[in-house]
Amino acid sequence: MKLFYIIGFIILMSFDTLAQISFKFASIHAMPLTYDMAWLIRILSHYWIYGAIIGYIGAFFTWMTLLKHAPVGPAFAASHLELISVTLLSIWLFNEPLTFAKVLGATLILIGVLFLAKDESKQHLSTNEVLK
Repeated sequence: MKLFYIIGFIILMSFDTLAQISFKFASIHAMPLTYDMAWLIRILSHYWIYGAIIGYIGAFFTWMTLLKHAPVGPAFAASHLELISVTLLSIWLFNEPLTFAKVLGATLILIGVLFLAKDESKQHLSTNEVLK
């Protein structure tokens, strides 16, 4: 079951990352921002918007599948790992700066996921001991 969670969260992170990066590329290609039919056609004619849609649909179905099996606390925390992957890809793809705040935020997200996962495994062990 642990392998299921790991693979599931990697897939979820991949879909979420695809959606965010695709939206960024779509927004770059949609400039100038004019809120008219030409702007909407410009957005819909670029393939990055469809990457974003696929990313969100994939993330939705992956998330629903994971929630059937995974404990909510660690699952919710792990679902935010895409913030780290999007940050790293944004540094590479969009030349965004790596700041102390981003490093600190990524570190806190990882620590939170690890603490929740550890707490959940302790509760699972305690529950199994009570059932025996």
